[in-house]
Amino acid sequence: MLKRDAMHWTLTLALCLPLGVSAAELYRYINDKGVVVLDRTGVPPEFIGNGYEVLNDQGRVVQVIPPAPSLEERQRLQAEKARASSDKQLLRLYSSVEDVDRARERKMVELKGVISVAQGNLQSLRTQQGNLQSQAAGLERGGREVPEHLLAQIENLKAEQVGLQKDIQRYQDARKQAEAGFVADRARLQQLLNR
Repeated sequence: MLKRDAMHWTLTLALCLPLGVSAAELYRYINDKGVVVLDRTGVPPEFIGNGYEVLNDQGRVVQVIPPAPSLEERQRLQAEKARASSDKQLLRLYSSVEDVDRARERKMVELKGVISVAQGNLQSLRTQQGNLQSQAAGLERGGREVPEHLLAQIENLKAEQVGLQKDIQRYQDARKQAEAGFVADRARLQQLLNR
């Protein structure tokens, strides 16, 4: 008995739902020929992006689905969202323009120190290379052959110097980027605080 009542209830529900939904909703959209179409079954997938309206059984609009944003609009919205996130982060980091100036000064001193250390290391490598080359030259002048390990050390020192020069260039670029970043942050924070 209970099983039969459950089947009866399921069958009644299944019959009523499609009728209720289709009787209550009508979809209005524009097809690819520019013709307004009214359809009870829904909007074909290729026209959903153009937007459509849902009407009730009296023909009144109950819901308007706007067109999907264009690529430019999506990019603009993403840029606005990124800007809002960046502004929030900026206001969390700094409470005044002076805070930006102090942070900038600390960063510049830090990068200057890193560059100075790298330049000192580079000078030390050059001195070591010069000493090894003097030894090699002394051996050649004395008519002796320069040992392979000495030549290998000179080559290694040259390679280390190239690596350090790249590091120094990278640090200098980072300093310029940091400087530009702080200038931009300062200007934007001024705008936000003046609002």
